Amino acid sequence: MEIFNFSAEVFIIGVNPYVYLPDTVLSSIFKQSGKDKGAIPVKGKINGKDFVQTLVKYQGFWRLYINGIVRKVTGVDVGSKVKVEISYDNSPRIEPMHKMFKTALEKNERAKEAFGNFPPSRQKEINRYINFIKTEETRSKVVDKIIRHLNGEKVDYFVLLRNKK
Repeated sequence: MEIFNFSAEVFIIGVNPYVYLPDTVLSSIFKQSGKDKGAIPVKGKINGKDFVQTLVKYQGFWRLYINGIVRKVTGVDVGSKVKVEISYDNSPRIEPMHKMFKTALEKNERAKEAFGNFPPSRQKEINRYINFIKTEETRSKVVDKIIRHLNGEKVDYFVLLRNKK
């Protein structure tokens, strides 16, 4: 994939720092990805430090958001000028299912079917959340709560389980 280089200033919208991409770079990434709608996976470097991210269009503009990890590693903040190397990333973005969650779903056909009916982005979000949990005790509690929710039980509110519209 072709790599594009540009410099940009870091802006912020809400709590999210980002940079705008030059129109020529956007056009080339659209051609490489074969689309100009929806999230577009990209990779590259900011000030020489690697990143993997997704381009998204928000309020009419395409933006490359700079998450906290990348900001910390690169030492950039809002108002900073950054050097960006970017290209379309055609590698699969798959979040593995934790073995504890996989086992729980295999033991419960109704929950497995309900999870399978979620869009891939929601499945990925739940898998990422479960994988990020640090202790097995907490992971077990969360997996139990998710299985109960998938079975139609009312559980204490938390973001991953709410109905998204």
